[in-house]
Amino acid sequence: MTPGPAGMPEDGVVDTSPNRLLLRGGSVYSPAHPHATALAVASGAVVWVGESAGAGHYAEDADQVVELDGALVTPAFVDAHAHLAQTGQALISLDLSTARSLTEALDALEGFARGGTGLLVGFGWDETLWPERRHPMMAEIDRAVGDRPAYLARVDVHSAVVSSALVARLPQLDGRDGWDGAGRVERDAHHAVRGAVQSMVSPAERRSAIERALGQAASLGIGAVHELGAPHLSLPADFTQIRDLRGVPEVLGYWAALGDTDTAAQLGCLGSAGDLCADGAIGSRTAAMASPYADADTNGHRYLDVEDVTDHVVACTRAGLQAGFHCIGDDAVSTVIDGFRRAADVVGREALVAARHRLEHVEMIDAAGIATMAALGIVASVQPMFDARWGAAGGLYDERLGSRHAAMNPFGSLARAGVVLAFGSDTPVTPFDPWGAVRAARWHHDPEERISVPAAFAAHTRGGWQAARRDEEGVLAPSRPATFAVWDVPGGSGVPQLPLLDPDEEPPGCLRTYLRGELIHQARGADE
Repeated sequence: MTPGPAGMPEDGVVDTSPNRLLLRGGSVYSPAHPHATALAVASGAVVWVGESAGAGHYAEDADQVVELDGALVTPAFVDAHAHLAQTGQALISLDLSTARSLTEALDALEGFARGGTGLLVGFGWDETLWPERRHPMMAEIDRAVGDRPAYLARVDVHSAVVSSALVARLPQLDGRDGWDGAGRVERDAHHAVRGAVQSMVSPAERRSAIERALGQAASLGIGAVHELGAPHLSLPADFTQIRDLRGVPEVLGYWAALGDTDTAAQLGCLGSAGDLCADGAIGSRTAAMASPYADADTNGHRYLDVEDVTDHVVACTRAGLQAGFHCIGDDAVSTVIDGFRRAADVVGREALVAARHRLEHVEMIDAAGIATMAALGIVASVQPMFDARWGAAGGLYDERLGSRHAAMNPFGSLARAGVVLAFGSDTPVTPFDPWGAVRAARWHHDPEERISVPAAFAAHTRGGWQAARRDEEGVLAPSRPATFAVWDVPGGSGVPQLPLLDPDEEPPGCLRTYLRGELIHQARGADE
């Protein structure tokens, strides 16, 4: 791309000053004009979409003109499920996702421990990929890290292994549910450990982590992120830090605490929703199942009952807040759905639909549950990369659940029923990767549950705004907010259409990201 008459900022520099902006000479994905090649912006909103030949008036008035050189302009992505402080911390922590054996993971841990002092954090290990088929033990971690406190989260972040130095800081760990005495924590024990880890990270470090995560999001064409906070995940002060940030994607906040609508309201959050956990995760065998796991004698763990769900949904509805729950296993999902049905009997169906509540993950839901979500206007906040990583035959879900895995993540069925889909990453569980998520939905392991690229793209753009009850956003049309991204599309056709995203096709590369007309990311070399 080349600079237009008014020039552009230097590579890597973000210009957040308001301006009248014209982009021309590319292709613009817009329902307002199917053959658009230009876009004009003023005061943070789209004022015109059309063909470059008709853009002369807007060029004369523009403070800045960008020559697209064939690049594609689309609405910016929205990630509807993220944990920003954890994501930013993971970006500078030990990455164990590439370890292909327990020995390799421990060697990486030992090497990483040599590079510093104090708290050591790692993310991403997955024992199902290792020939040893087990997690590290505390004694092994101690040999690798010495007397340093260490916290190593499993890839699903619903269990972890810890060093004895960290355990020593938690004398109350003994007796908590989920502590095995040999280094592994889940459930209540995991919550306690995460609280201790959070207390060891300074406010300045947390702010830097949040900024780091948002910077990465912007570099991938993400214009807004839903931050799903909860007492076991983050700190209320994170939202204060986020409000002070400028030149980053917009953050739409949720704070999840059962029966507590006051804190969410005080924090300026949209709801007491998100990771209010009805259960855990399949990889850690903590997701609640109606029948035992295929590879272990357990049904997982359900943390809420129908009455809990009902009371919380009623309270949120009456407070004008969104309610929402993390639910993955079929037992947890059915419990949550039953709670919504009962809440509708209390406050009325119309009030429930107007509130636009949401469910996170909702991986194992039957036809009756889908029908209830559609009837009550409940948004499905889902993660297509879960299916891409773990959904295929022979994958993690198959190993844990046997034949039950085949019906998981029914995106097509949800969409056909009229349920609003909002795509997210659950980062750091899977990283920010919006085009990867669109591809994953297009190539779902079950052909019946695949959705088209345009439908998947809409779920990762407009769907995220709809999940936040901001229906006017997520499309490029006059009077709509100018939140968009500019893409280098390999082999681009020169017409305003989305890439096919075949399995072997390179995804588009993000050149620029704008939030309401303000540049929040520019790729280095974009103007060369």
